[in-house]
Amino acid sequence: MRKKILLIIFAVLLYNAGLAQVTLKNLTTENLKDPISIDTDTPRFSWLLTEKNNKPVLQRAYEVQVSTAGFNTNAILWSSGKVPSDQSVYVPYRGKTLRSGQTYFWRVRVWDNSGKSSAWSKTASWKMGLLSPADWHAKWIEPGFSNVNNEPAPLLRTEFALNKTIKEATAYITSHGFYEAQINGVRVGDAYLTPGWTSYHKRLQYQAYDVKSLLKNGENAIGVKLGSGWYRSPLGPDSPNPGYYGKNVALLLQIKITYTDGSEQYITSDGNWKSSTGELTFAEIYNGCIIDSRKQQQGWASASFNDQNWEPVKVVSFANGNLVATYNEPVRKHETFKPVKLIVTPKGEKVIDFGQNLVGWVKVTLRGHAGDSIKISHAEILDKAGNFYTENLRSAKAQDVYILKDASLQTFEPQFTWHGFRYIKVEGVKEELDPADFTAVAIYSDMKMAGSFACSNPMLNQLQHNIQWGQKGNFLDVPTDCPQRDERLGWTGDAQVFSPTAAYNMDVHNFFTKWLKDVAADQYPSGSIPYIVPDIFTDGKYEVGGSAGWGDVATIVPWNMYAAYGDKRILENQFSSMKAWVDFIQKQTKNNLWVTGSHFGDWLFYSVNDDRDGRSAITSKYLIAQCFYARSTQLLVDAARVLGKTEEEQYYSLLLTKIKDAFVNEYVTPNGLVSSDTQTAYVLALEFDMLPENLRQQAAERLVKNIKLYGNHLTTGFLGTPYLCDALSKFGHTDVAYKLLLQDTYPSWLYPIKQGATTIWERWDGIKPDGDVENASMNSYNHYSYGAIGDWMYKHIAGIQAGSPGYKKIIIKPEIGGGLTWAEGTYNSVYGTISCKWQITGSKLDMTVTIPQNTTAVIYVPDAQQNDYKEYKVAAGTYHYSR
Repeated sequence: MRKKILLIIFAVLLYNAGLAQVTLKNLTTENLKDPISIDTDTPRFSWLLTEKNNKPVLQRAYEVQVSTAGFNTNAILWSSGKVPSDQSVYVPYRGKTLRSGQTYFWRVRVWDNSGKSSAWSKTASWKMGLLSPADWHAKWIEPGFSNVNNEPAPLLRTEFALNKTIKEATAYITSHGFYEAQINGVRVGDAYLTPGWTSYHKRLQYQAYDVKSLLKNGENAIGVKLGSGWYRSPLGPDSPNPGYYGKNVALLLQIKITYTDGSEQYITSDGNWKSSTGELTFAEIYNGCIIDSRKQQQGWASASFNDQNWEPVKVVSFANGNLVATYNEPVRKHETFKPVKLIVTPKGEKVIDFGQNLVGWVKVTLRGHAGDSIKISHAEILDKAGNFYTENLRSAKAQDVYILKDASLQTFEPQFTWHGFRYIKVEGVKEELDPADFTAVAIYSDMKMAGSFACSNPMLNQLQHNIQWGQKGNFLDVPTDCPQRDERLGWTGDAQVFSPTAAYNMDVHNFFTKWLKDVAADQYPSGSIPYIVPDIFTDGKYEVGGSAGWGDVATIVPWNMYAAYGDKRILENQFSSMKAWVDFIQKQTKNNLWVTGSHFGDWLFYSVNDDRDGRSAITSKYLIAQCFYARSTQLLVDAARVLGKTEEEQYYSLLLTKIKDAFVNEYVTPNGLVSSDTQTAYVLALEFDMLPENLRQQAAERLVKNIKLYGNHLTTGFLGTPYLCDALSKFGHTDVAYKLLLQDTYPSWLYPIKQGATTIWERWDGIKPDGDVENASMNSYNHYSYGAIGDWMYKHIAGIQAGSPGYKKIIIKPEIGGGLTWAEGTYNSVYGTISCKWQITGSKLDMTVTIPQNTTAVIYVPDAQQNDYKEYKVAAGTYHYSR
């Protein structure tokens, strides 16, 4: 017996000796953990490698198995076999056709560079969504009463009985307008502003929820509240059109229940539902909501509720060919803030300061008398005199009104609206105002934080804070320009310039993948790109778009996402749109020059009132257009090369040469002076490689000279600013880039911080040095475009750069300067966490770098004086250097 035990132990040791000490974790399908609604026929799998002893490991092969049950031989649906590859992200399924609503399981193992195999990973899963309109058994329903305005919010309900043991239950829900659903009085999911904003006529998202735990044996009830949302609120500041997508809100809902005996049952929206209204008497995006608690129908989503007086719903007909599954992260609640102070303004207003400009709403607990009306107004700043300031909201009321039902303590929270604010004004509270009764709640798309940055300069740390909060506040299902005034639209130029920084701060892969599909969906037949996406200006009747730097979102953002995540499918999905945009420009050109059309130019560049000596930094809009024409063509060439489209690569490469030659002939003198002679002109010419090599360095010197001319201040607007410091570093002027970054007088990145900003401003001087506010008609205090400097901070101060798409190869190269004594950055790439920290003590520099498994890196270690670098080529691990 002892001999047998020893033989078993020896066999186990031999087996383990053949296994790598690699563990596979973070298994995702389409960048989601165990998703329950995938509607692509070739989902992709990703995993991370870790090594028990932190030894560097490179994957040399993998095997993926997919099953409909367990992983015995009979249940395996597909096996990739052993595939020689180092690919551990976006590995496509290659098996049999997948079935609608079916759950699948998968696992993976890998072989490392020593030839050893890992153990099988833990099992991950995914469920297919509804793959065709025929999979929808539900019918569209609308309230049985007229409801074509924003009040009151309809309530829809039905009851049903269950009498078997449930194995699984999945609810699929979408709507025209916003919806919030309950089952047996319990909220379904924790997402807000569903079903999100897309180009509704072409792409309407549905959400899937696991609702097994909400159902019970016996009688059950479903209740759904509907709101106007983006679907029929009057969108946009210019002649807003209520009901742009439609006049009536509607619901489509079905629950598929699978029982343990194998049988199935569907609960669907149909003519058996009933409709009424409740306490939400008004709800609209810009103006807020009114909740009259006297009209509450207690328990309306419970089976015990008496709906005898409710009206039957109307069954309506809509084609379901536009329905798509949801991949991007939903909007959820996040941080909460308690008041930092209560203010009585010079006008006698009662104002609460939450200390942070945020996007969301205020939850409040109140006591009063029946019929008391409490009004909460929202603002970003106080004016020069210290009074509540809302003029920059334009026509948006941004007010929530709560009407008390009795003298009991009541808690209110807005529905189907949101606000951008730091301050609230409270009216109607007759008792002494207690700030403890108010809590600000931040909402934004639930993207994982990806990066962090900190350094020895507190002002730069605040800048990083402001950049991230600008992103949180404006990444609300679509990348909006601002969250507070009567706009909140998906301006393409803003998203384009900020997308690299966005990808450092948060995992925006699915967020931008979703939005880019709407960019393509709303692209005009000519190939022109709307100014905003989703497009709410034209409805296909005419084209409002085609501006350089804005329309280039069609090429720049897909490439930036590919660079950040290494996902070729983004390029595959968008290639036709990319090509159509470049072709549109080409048709507008004369002799390869883009000198036609309407352009925003270098929006909000530095300008001077009564400019008698020409200090305003005006850059020719057509010069800018030519630079972006070249940039988009270059990215189209690059995408064609990645996708193996040789014919397109060759054609557009020849076109690119013509575009650059035309630029030099039109805008550059023989001595290298670039027409306009502005910072933006030189920055774009340098960053987009518009100049012959022999003229580039002198152009960089001209840029530096121009910056000094303005006292080491930038003069760039939306299109020049993102590339300003990059161009300086690229040509050996990082010291000047640091001077610009650390400048704290107007115009500069740090000037708003000195003025108390907690987010990025739309204008460099949103509040002027004398305390006056800028033009109220366009003056947002939460507008992320100028936060694009964050990309430079991660790359050049923290030194974290992608050496190849998706950070499969990594470059670590911090640039010391600006008087900083230490800096650190982290970035959670698709392969794992990358980090770099450096510190100067006296004349010595210490640096610590972490590189994730299955990647390689080149680390450049500077000395404390930034005189030279030592280069190290490494695999995964943590490394310490001193110089």
